Amino acid sequence: MLRVVSWNINGIRSPLQGMVYEEPSNCAAMAMGRILDKLDADIVCLQETKVTRDVLTEPLAIIEGYNSYFSFSRTRSGYSGVATFCKDSATPMAAEEGLSGLLATHNGDVGCYGNMDEFTQEELRALDSEGRALLTQHKIRTWEGKQKTLTLINVYCPHADAGKPERLTFKMRFYRLLQIRAEALLAAGSHVIILGDLNTAHCRIDHWDAVNLECFEEDPGRKWMDGLLSNLGCQAGSHVRPFIDSYRCFQPKQEGAFTCWSAVSGARHLNYGSRLDYVLGDRTLVIDTFQDSFLLPEVMGSDHCPVGAVLSVSSVPAKQCPPLCTRFLPEFAGTQLKILRFLVHHKQDPVFKQSVLRLGKQTQVQMHQNKARVRSTRLRPNQTGSSRGQKSLTSYFQPSSNRPQASPNLELPSMGALMTPKTPEEEVMAKVVEGQVGASEAKDEKEVQTSFWKSLLGGPLPMPLCGGHREPCVMRTVKKPGPNLGRHFYMCARPRGPPTDPSSRCNFFLWSRPS
Repeated sequence: MLRVVSWNINGIRSPLQGMVYEEPSNCAAMAMGRILDKLDADIVCLQETKVTRDVLTEPLAIIEGYNSYFSFSRTRSGYSGVATFCKDSATPMAAEEGLSGLLATHNGDVGCYGNMDEFTQEELRALDSEGRALLTQHKIRTWEGKQKTLTLINVYCPHADAGKPERLTFKMRFYRLLQIRAEALLAAGSHVIILGDLNTAHCRIDHWDAVNLECFEEDPGRKWMDGLLSNLGCQAGSHVRPFIDSYRCFQPKQEGAFTCWSAVSGARHLNYGSRLDYVLGDRTLVIDTFQDSFLLPEVMGSDHCPVGAVLSVSSVPAKQCPPLCTRFLPEFAGTQLKILRFLVHHKQDPVFKQSVLRLGKQTQVQMHQNKARVRSTRLRPNQTGSSRGQKSLTSYFQPSSNRPQASPNLELPSMGALMTPKTPEEEVMAKVVEGQVGASEAKDEKEVQTSFWKSLLGGPLPMPLCGGHREPCVMRTVKKPGPNLGRHFYMCARPRGPPTDPSSRCNFFLWSRPS
């Protein structure tokens, strides 16, 4: 059996933080290994890794028992990116970054690019510059003993922002390039699996709020998927599309089968999401070898959950990893010079070492002789009679001779002699009055300090209560560019869910008054 899993990890280092926090003694390599073991797959495809090559560390890239392949964004740091981890028992015979072939090194690449004349070179370069596609090609053996070729296309398709129409164009062109490459591989005789985050909910059953979305079926991304996917009920004479949604093949009517939820609104708590992650297989492969297709919503660590499939084939590992494997990168293969090599001698000649020690001893003897010579020529205070010697610090604080000094025999009258003596009654009254005045001043000072610190540390005002549940709200900040950017507002603190669910968030909204 061959088990493949895909997961939009939303930053490859994010799930590791929780794993390392649970067991501080574990390093990042052990944490990443635990994630791969938990997914329990022969091939794990990750999307949205959010790492570039300059920040990729060896514990993340080199995992014992696996060989890994990364595609990085070349436009922005901490953005996009995909990675594929293959068990050594499923080592691919070829691996390639990108869909267009412009990033190919012509050494261990997958090949089969199809006709891309409708794209310009600049457009192809832009589509592959965000690190959204990674191909690995494997040898598989069926139960009949036949060997076949299987190509996995790990993709993280672009998101179409409603406020940026150019991104919708970019997304659709990426879809088109993906389809051309996949069909070219099929035409060359390879089986193909497209898996990853396609960033489109295909059918109404795949979206939590499809009934309230206008022109749901008219979305360009859904139309593209309609043209790519077929179902098992297609007749032989009808137009058979090349790929099948493996999950809907096994669970055609399963509702609430979502893979992505809004992390900000806590929508996962009430399963208020959409299905954006897929395992698409070519029609023949799905019908003949797919045994199961599944979701793993119980796996946390991202706003997506893993998806996967099980095939009734075995992998035939290649004898060596393709050149794209991360273990061959200079920084991980030990071929890149490190700064320590310039500071530490790994091997020293014994003759050279003895000469260095001899020279060091001579230098130390010479330094001791120089110090003794300088010490003998230095003047001592008791050997010189010159008045130009160094003065002590107290000499600067002696009284000046030109100022008149008070006679030591002169006695000043005491203050008690200049004041009129008081009776015992007057002394008692004076002490009582003085004590009352002191207590009053101390009390006033304490009240002033108390009021000051209360005004300073009074804390925020109490949260208003939402209208639907009469519960304290949460404060949010507007981050969308516009006239309200940076303003604060209050909304219901409950997680987002269907409007018919009374336990979900109500529609309460209130602007926060400026302080």
